[in-house]
Amino acid sequence: MFPSSRLLFIIFIFIFISYSTEFIDDKLIKDVEEKYGIFAKNRFQSLQKLILELQHKEEKVILEKVNDFFNKVDYSTDEDTYDLKDYWATPFEFLARDEGDCEDYAIAKYLLLKHLGINSNKMYLTYVNLIHYDASHMVLSYFETQNSVPLILDNFEEELLPATQRTDLKPVHYFNPEILKDGMKTSSHKKWDQLIKNMMEKKI
Repeated sequence: MFPSSRLLFIIFIFIFISYSTEFIDDKLIKDVEEKYGIFAKNRFQSLQKLILELQHKEEKVILEKVNDFFNKVDYSTDEDTYDLKDYWATPFEFLARDEGDCEDYAIAKYLLLKHLGINSNKMYLTYVNLIHYDASHMVLSYFETQNSVPLILDNFEEELLPATQRTDLKPVHYFNPEILKDGMKTSSHKKWDQLIKNMMEKKI
C-alpha cells in the first residue's frame, strides 16, 4: 500500500496530466465569452490557432511566438486588476481580462511552452531587479542546454535576448516550480500549487 502522501502525489500528477492534454477547450471559450464578451472569446480563439500553428516547430520559433502573443496583453498591477497585493493568475484569467502583471506574463508563457513540448527543466521563473527603476520584476529564463546563457522572455522587451545582453536586469532568485528538493518548498511554490489548482478548475 502506498503511503498517503505518495498516493496524493500520484493523484495530483494524474489530474495535472489530464488537464494538460488540451490547453483550451470549447467549454472554456464559451464560459469566457459569457463572462467577458466577444473580444475575450476572440483572444482565446487566436491562442487556439497559435497552438495548432506551433505544433512541431523549432523551439526558438515557439519561444518567439509565445512571447509575442502574451506580450500583447496590457500591463496592470494586481491591486488594479484583482484588488489584491500579490496574486498569481492563471493564463485563462490573464488572457480573459486582457491585463496582468509581470508574474502573469511569465507564468502564462511557462505553462503554454510546457504544453507545446518545451522541457520544463529548461525554464525558470526568475525574479530580477529592474536596475534603472530599482523595482522588482519577474521574467522567464530559457536554457537551451544546462550550460547555456539563458534567453530572457520579458513583457518589457519584445526581442528574446541572452541574459548577458540584459544589463538592465539584476538576477535575484530563480526557481522551477516542478523541480523541488526536500525542505525547499518556498512561498513561491505554495503560490504555484494554488495556481495549478485554479488551472485545473479552469478559473477565469
